[in-house]
Amino acid sequence: MRVCEITGKTAVVGNNVSHSNRKTKRKFNTNLKTKRFWSEEEGRWFTLKVTTSGMKTINKKGLAAALKEAAAPKKVY
Repeated sequence: MRVCEITGKTAVVGNNVSHSNRKTKRKFNTNLKTKRFWSEEEGRWFTLKVTTSGMKTINKKGLAAALKEAAAPKKVY
């Protein structure tokens, strides 16, 4: 399954709408990239499948904080 390891984003389903307004199912895939990230704390490379928004999250928060947040259980209300 195509899932981002940081954000948890997956593909979503929608409709192709033709000029005559007929609707057929289609899939919107995530923009996944396989990327290597260097961890200063552990001194090694991590290879992750992340979306481009996941890359932005890692650049903003740092690799260790992003991985810790991704591993934490999500609160459901």
